[in-house]
Amino acid sequence: MFKKILIANRGEIACRVIKTARKMGIQTVAIYSDADRNALHVKMADEAVHIGPPPANQSYIVIDKVMDAIKQTGAEAVHPGYGFLSENPKFAEALEAAGVAFIGPPKGAIEAMGDKITSKKIAQDANVSTVPGYMGLIEDADEAVKISNEIGYPVMIKASAGGGGKGMRIAWNDDEAREGFQSSKNEAANSFGDDRIFIEKFVTQPRHIEIQVLCDSHGNAVYLHERECSIQRRNQKVIEEAPSPFLDEATRKAMGEQSTALAQAVGYTSAGTVEFIVDGDRNFYFLEMNTRLQVEHPVTELITGIDLVEQMIRVAAGEKLPFEQSDLKINGWAMESRLYAEDPYRNFLPSIGRLTRYRPPEEVATDTHAVRNDTGVFEGGEISMYYDPMIAKLCTWGPDRDTAIEEMRKALDAFEVEGIGHNLPFLSAVYDHPKFTSGDMTTAFIEEEYPEGFAGVEPTSDVMEQLARLCATMEAIHRARDAQISGALRTEEYKAPRLLVVQIGSAKFLVHLAFNPRQPHAARDRGAWPATRLASIPDDFDMDQIGDLKLRSVAMEFCWGPGDTLVRARFDPVDQRVVGEPYDLVAKVTRFTSGFFVRYRGADLKVYVRTPRQAELAALMPEKLPPDTSKQLLCPMPGLIVKVDVAAGDEVQEGQALCTVEAMKMENILRAEKKGRIKKVNAGAGDSLAVDDVIMEFE
Repeated sequence: MFKKILIANRGEIACRVIKTARKMGIQTVAIYSDADRNALHVKMADEAVHIGPPPANQSYIVIDKVMDAIKQTGAEAVHPGYGFLSENPKFAEALEAAGVAFIGPPKGAIEAMGDKITSKKIAQDANVSTVPGYMGLIEDADEAVKISNEIGYPVMIKASAGGGGKGMRIAWNDDEAREGFQSSKNEAANSFGDDRIFIEKFVTQPRHIEIQVLCDSHGNAVYLHERECSIQRRNQKVIEEAPSPFLDEATRKAMGEQSTALAQAVGYTSAGTVEFIVDGDRNFYFLEMNTRLQVEHPVTELITGIDLVEQMIRVAAGEKLPFEQSDLKINGWAMESRLYAEDPYRNFLPSIGRLTRYRPPEEVATDTHAVRNDTGVFEGGEISMYYDPMIAKLCTWGPDRDTAIEEMRKALDAFEVEGIGHNLPFLSAVYDHPKFTSGDMTTAFIEEEYPEGFAGVEPTSDVMEQLARLCATMEAIHRARDAQISGALRTEEYKAPRLLVVQIGSAKFLVHLAFNPRQPHAARDRGAWPATRLASIPDDFDMDQIGDLKLRSVAMEFCWGPGDTLVRARFDPVDQRVVGEPYDLVAKVTRFTSGFFVRYRGADLKVYVRTPRQAELAALMPEKLPPDTSKQLLCPMPGLIVKVDVAAGDEVQEGQALCTVEAMKMENILRAEKKGRIKKVNAGAGDSLAVDDVIMEFE
């Protein structure tokens, strides 16, 4: 077995590999760019080597620099993670020439399967069903349009060396084919150093299901069942699960056997993934083979109990697989949520900055449930614009799908992230969506269910009542604490608030606190039962009639104290107090002057808590309107201006491309929202902009 391995990657996957290597007693070497000098994977490794500036094409994917790091440290093997050099045959060749083991497949398999055009031809020769398409090289946009018409719209334009959604576009007409071809080439060249493009038929109503394979160098090959990866945005996976709620045993077996046959046909060793598109009748079509570890590998590990990274290392060391196909059973269900540094309220645009708070839920592993968080960041660390925006993979396991989903809901509620935009509210919303919970989903789920983008979730009336009770209780406790600090409690002047008006959006509630906030309160301990009485306030209600409202009583098992950022509660009738049962609700809370910001189950809420008199006066205050930016094009994310398509004085039409902004390895085309004329252009190609910087102005 190897004594020392180098991880040619960064972030959470580097940390993931280090954990397994440490368990196996193997020393690890990290590599890092200037931007990652203080990164978590650098801190975790036994050694670390600096390899250059932040851009990946000047550091992480420069083969000579990685090879120098290997020589410096005497590493015997290299794990490439995913992305970067993981599917680069030249890197595998360089390692072989240096006598260093590659913890991955042979160079020939990478070349054969890593190139999507070649892999489709091999799959056809191996009698694997494939999607119709044109697998030759395409020279220019005109040829792309011609081929697209021959195949028939819609078509998928893809980078031959691509992966992870990079260099991929769907075109429904000639204009989109022409534009998508050029964008795909640009992204492919920037991400992979290879701008070859091919086109295939886009299967409508598809599900994305992939098979995990594992092969050794002794002729053994197994499949570790499937993963459902249909919840995608811009061809990037967001939520994965194992197994699929759609496959039957016969389809699973057929897909698995075809996958292992394909792997053996190219002499594959190590872990790999064969991806399929599956239609509504369970017909499946080969898409591509990823000759590396997949981002979503944890869900396979959770349902099989097999450490894929460990098996990759053992296979690279020449060992045989310790199990056969008949040994690989499906145990329970697993979910994975990708936590991205992106703002779901701004069309999921990338977000960068410092993680002022980063508190994942506690990891657990029992016979009834499990929570796992694969991450590469830490509180106080920076999210850089140079790399992929994924910062963590939150995984849960349960004996069945419903349990795994519920465990994920609770884990997302307890996940604290501050300082950057993040997609936690969106993830929570998906897990509560009836289409997802029923398993009735396709790769178009996000596009169909959120066609106008994500604007948050509207809580049910029951949830709003619960949040109103919580916020009123927290506000009363906070005011009592503040008064005690100021000394007001030592006089008769301070009156603890017992009657509060809570406003959540347009809904208002009157809450009467049936406990005394001035008394010692065990709010942070299990078993505290502050009782509240509540009634909804109609829109036309006069505060003078407040005594006419009929209040309903509820007691809470409550866990919160001033300064806490999570509140936990369980709601029961007063006569049914059972201490110690699981909490009904866990919400993220941040106090502001007049109440609390609350995040719960996909809803981001601003909750005002006032006395009746304060509420009466607040209703008379004029509404503060946002500034008018309708005549400006604002930069929606921190990024680099790649191209400006217009100039001052140009007349533009609705939908016309204005400029292209690159952020976190993705190109984003900004378009005109309506017809108009350009008054001034403030930025040009090569400029780095912050969020809301003015790119151009309109007359």
